[in-house]
Amino acid sequence: MKNIGVIGCGNIAETYFRAQEYFNNINFVACADINLDAAKKTAEQYNIIPLSVDEILNDKNVDIILNLTIPQAHYEISKRALQANKHVYCEKPMSVKFDDAKELLNLAKKNSLYIGNAPDTFLGGGGQLTRNLIDNNDIGKVLTGNFIFAFPGVQDFHPNPESWFQEGGGPVIDMGPYFFTTLINLLGPVKNIRARGKKFFDKREYKAGPKKGETFDVEIPTSYMFNIEFQNNAIIQGFISFDVLNHKRNHMELYGTKGSLVVPDPNMFGGPVSISGELGSEWKNISVEDKPLGKTNIVNHSGKSNEAPKQANYRGIGLAEMIDSIENNRIHRCNGELALHVLDVIECAMISSINKAEVKLRSSCVKPEPMHDDFIRQLLKKM
Repeated sequence: MKNIGVIGCGNIAETYFRAQEYFNNINFVACADINLDAAKKTAEQYNIIPLSVDEILNDKNVDIILNLTIPQAHYEISKRALQANKHVYCEKPMSVKFDDAKELLNLAKKNSLYIGNAPDTFLGGGGQLTRNLIDNNDIGKVLTGNFIFAFPGVQDFHPNPESWFQEGGGPVIDMGPYFFTTLINLLGPVKNIRARGKKFFDKREYKAGPKKGETFDVEIPTSYMFNIEFQNNAIIQGFISFDVLNHKRNHMELYGTKGSLVVPDPNMFGGPVSISGELGSEWKNISVEDKPLGKTNIVNHSGKSNEAPKQANYRGIGLAEMIDSIENNRIHRCNGELALHVLDVIECAMISSINKAEVKLRSSCVKPEPMHDDFIRQLLKKM
């Protein structure tokens, strides 16, 4: 059993602590935050030890650091953890800069340590069923497709939304990893990208928390459009935005030589997956409720625009699978090479938008191995 120390006790921490309920090899022992009160509150809630950042990095009882800080701090915290000879699993993205992430990957290899990265949603029932259908040639060779993530922005519900609208934040950094990771899992690595970003407003209004009604500055583009060419020659169009109130489009659609797929939300673990064969044929919905990581396990009544009323949420499977990989000396699926390539897609999209030109990717990766239900059940607690 590997002991996990958490750095960053913000909103996402609760989701990861819930992973202890599902996975049998996740064992949190300590937490830290620059806000000591937040660390103490979290420690009391989950019966673990509150420490300072320095203390948790130097604690010999901690084997793995789970880095849940804001994206702008990911590089520094992960680097310090690797230098302290600890494995790292980090929230997305790996860093806000490609070169910094590449340094982290090289440091992990040099020290014979594992570095893993969210998102792990592609390992869910919906993502793995889609992968299986494509691998089995059910829709033939994928030629093209599209994806969308669009909502008004986190200021509608988050009391401290500023970092989402500053350098190192934005819709592509925030939501791009889900969609790009899903596509790479299905189609393989990206070859080149052309993108266009736009900032429509210089200021936004706080809609929640103590600053409600006040405004804050917007520093970066809040909507992006993409044309992405993959190494397998598929071409995918995409749109990610913090400027849309409502829409009726599917999250992702893929079109092959024998049929088409509607891929479930890459930000979630469930389904269904929809498939259609020959021209004019009916669409068939395939449920994943019978899958170990597809069954609805959360009924959400928050009413937030970014949350489904019912969802399958098994965040932490990437961490659990990395721990199993450490113990069995194999490559984990949410690995550093994949995360680096996803960050490369993100950064190249931003470069393309600034230069108004197509950009060739600097990196590549291997598609993660499919994850079969029998293996997943070995990691799950007996419910």
